[in-house]
Amino acid sequence: MVVCVCNAIREQDVRAAARDGATSACQAYRALGRSPKCGQCVPFAREIINNERAAA
Repeated sequence: MVVCVCNAIREQDVRAAARDGATSACQAYRALGRSPKCGQCVPFAREIINNERAAA
C-alpha cells in the first residue's frame, strides 16, 4: 500500500524504517532519504510506526 504519494513511499518502507529505529514519521522519511511534503500521509505513517514498534 502506498503511504505517501508525494514521495512514493510504501507501507513496507515505513515498517522497515520503524524496525530500524525510527520513532516518528519524519525520522522514517529521513531514513528513506525523503521528507514529508504535503503532510497528508504523516498521521498514517505515524500509525504504522506505532503499530510496528508495539509489535516488536
